[in-house]
Amino acid sequence: MIKATELSKKYGGVTVLNIATLEIPKGQSFGLVGNNGAGKTTFFNLVLDLINPTTGNVVNHKIQVNISEDWKPFTASFIDESFLIGYLTPEEYFYFIGELRGMNKADIDVFLSQFDEIFNEEILKKKKYLRDLSKGNQKKVGIIAALIGNPEVIVLDEPFANLDPTTQIRLKKLLRDLTISTNATLLISSHDLGHVTEVCDRIVVLEKGEIVKDLITSAETLQELETYFSV
Repeated sequence: MIKATELSKKYGGVTVLNIATLEIPKGQSFGLVGNNGAGKTTFFNLVLDLINPTTGNVVNHKIQVNISEDWKPFTASFIDESFLIGYLTPEEYFYFIGELRGMNKADIDVFLSQFDEIFNEEILKKKKYLRDLSKGNQKKVGIIAALIGNPEVIVLDEPFANLDPTTQIRLKKLLRDLTISTNATLLISSHDLGHVTEVCDRIVVLEKGEIVKDLITSAETLQELETYFSV
């Protein structure tokens, strides 16, 4: 379970996130939506201890993330291309992440073989550095790398952005199947309301850093979200 308590972040006296309490149960597929500047990425950065909170804390499976690093072995994420190592090829990067997760090259080769449709013959065995890939292909590498080692918690910021429609459809199925088969806790943000309602069991709406809606996904959720953002 992930729990945020009295969590806030200020920059130059301006509050960009202010969450009194938020709990995400183990195994839940959790979506975060909101307009630009709503605080989505700030929240994820706090969950991953990439920035310090102004007040409060985030606890990941009973571990306060800014005090102990014991949550890192079972948590994986991809926020943006800064998570990649630009001078490595995709294979080298996958092997590097695999080594961190206790997997050898043979293990990684078997793992990667299940993502042929996602890679679409554009990533592996091309002898390209990550820095030279398109934004979409960089994102594919980052997302798949985040799945290495069967993490219990996966955090993905805007996973559908820069992907072509076919890959978006395949990725949605991959994420849905993943949460069912592994009981992993999935946290994603997205500007695409349709995608997030298809993938997530629960959706929280942020506005100016505060939670304004907390919805269990149903057949009416997409319409409710579209109505909210159209006002």
